[in-house]
Amino acid sequence: MSASPSPLAPARAPSLARLLLQTAQAVQAVRAGRSLTEWLAQCPGELRPGVQALSFTVLRRLGAAQALRRRLAPRNPPPAVDNLLLCALALLWPEDAPAYAPHTVVNQAVAAVRERAAPSSAFVNAVLRRFLREQQALLAELRQDPVALYNHPSWWVDMLRRDWGELAPALLAANNERAPMTLRVNRLGPASEPTAGHDRRADYQARLAAQGLPSQAPPLPLLDQALVLDHPVPVQELPDFASGAASVQDAAAQLAAPLLIGGPGTPWPMLPAGARVLDACAAPGGKTAHLQELAGNRLDLLALDADEKRLQRVRENLARLRLDAQVRAADAGDTAAWWDGRPFDAILLDAPCSASGIVRRHPDVRWLRRDSDIAALARTQARLLDALWLLLKPGGRLVYATCSVFKDEGEHQTDAFLQRHADAKRLELPGCTGHLLPLADNGPSSVPALDGFYYALLHKA
Repeated sequence: MSASPSPLAPARAPSLARLLLQTAQAVQAVRAGRSLTEWLAQCPGELRPGVQALSFTVLRRLGAAQALRRRLAPRNPPPAVDNLLLCALALLWPEDAPAYAPHTVVNQAVAAVRERAAPSSAFVNAVLRRFLREQQALLAELRQDPVALYNHPSWWVDMLRRDWGELAPALLAANNERAPMTLRVNRLGPASEPTAGHDRRADYQARLAAQGLPSQAPPLPLLDQALVLDHPVPVQELPDFASGAASVQDAAAQLAAPLLIGGPGTPWPMLPAGARVLDACAAPGGKTAHLQELAGNRLDLLALDADEKRLQRVRENLARLRLDAQVRAADAGDTAAWWDGRPFDAILLDAPCSASGIVRRHPDVRWLRRDSDIAALARTQARLLDALWLLLKPGGRLVYATCSVFKDEGEHQTDAFLQRHADAKRLELPGCTGHLLPLADNGPSSVPALDGFYYALLHKA
C-alpha cells in the first residue's frame, strides 16, 4: 500500500491539461460577450492564477489563433473543441521564451480534449501538428490579415489609424504587453497621521527593497506618491497593505486627484478644507480615496456610482485607508434623484468609456466591445457632462477623465462640450491633460509607459 502524502508536502501544481480546460471555458465566455474578470471569479481558487495567466496570453493572440484555426480547419468544430484549439494555437505561437515546449502543449491539449470531447482528440492532434510543420508559411499568410497581425478587431484598428495615424501600430502592440504594477503610497500613513513633510514614498520604497521588491519613482511632480514595481506581486506581499500603507493604482489614474485638488505641481490653487467635492462615477474607489489622501481627509466628499454592488469596493477601500466619504448609489446624470441643491466646488467625472487605454490590463476588452459602443458611450459621456456642469459653482473646476485613447471619448468630446457651454474654459497642464498614450515616449514618465487616459480640466467662469 502506498503511503499517504504528508500534510506538510507542497501542493502539486495542476496539470496544463486541467488549466487548458478551464482556460477554454474562459475564452468561450469572452467570445460570447462575458467579462473575463466576472468569469474568473467563479474559477476554482487553486486554478485561478494559472487560468488567468493563460487566458491573458490567449486573448492577446486571439485574432491570430482564430485566423490559424480557420486555415487549418475551415469547418467549425464544436465550441468546446474550437476553444481548446484556440488556446493551444495561442500557446504554440513562436516567442523568445515560451512557457511550454511545443510537444508539451500538443500532448496536454490532446489530453484535455479527451476529457471534454474524446472523439475529437485525433482531429486536435492532427491540427496542432500540422501547424508545427507548416508554421513559417502560415505565419507569412497572417501578415496580410490586420486582425491576425494586430490581434484586435478590424474596426478598432481602423479607429486607431484614424485618430493616431502612424502611431497606431505602436498602440496596438502596446496593448499586447504586460502592464506594470504601480502603487500609490498613502501620504497620510497607515493610521492617517499627519506627515509633517515626511517622505513616506521614500520610506516605503526602502521597505519594498528590503523585501526584495525593487521599484522606480516616476519623476513627474504630480506623481509624487507613485512607485512602479520591477515585478508584480500579490498585494499580500506588500508591507502593511492591509493597514493602508499603499494602494494599487496605475500612474495615469493617479493624475486625476491632483488635477482636481490643485496646489503643488499645478497652476491653480489647492481646494480648501471642507470643500464640497463630487466623485461622480466612483467605483472601485481608487480616485475617491486619493482625493481624501491629498486633502488630508478634510473634503466634504460624495462618492456616487450607479452600481450598488461595485460601491462595496469603494467602502472597503475607504475603510482600509481610514478615510471618510459619503457613498451613495445613484445615476450621476439623473440629478433630480440625488442632488440636494447645494453646488459643488469641484467635480470628478471619470466617465464610463470603452477602456481602450487599459487593454493591456484587460485583454478581453477588445473582443467584448463593438464599434457601435463608442458612439453610445460618447452620448452617455455628453449627458453626464451637461448634467453635472449645472451642479458646479461659478469659479469651480471639473475634471473629465476616461481611460480611453479614442478621440471620440476624449478630445472630440471636450471640444463639443465647450461649444455647448460658453461659461466653460479648458485649462492645460502639459504631460497631464489631453490624451496620454500608453507608449514610453508619450507619457510624463518613460519608466514605464502609463495606461492610456484622457484628462480635461474645465473651469467654470
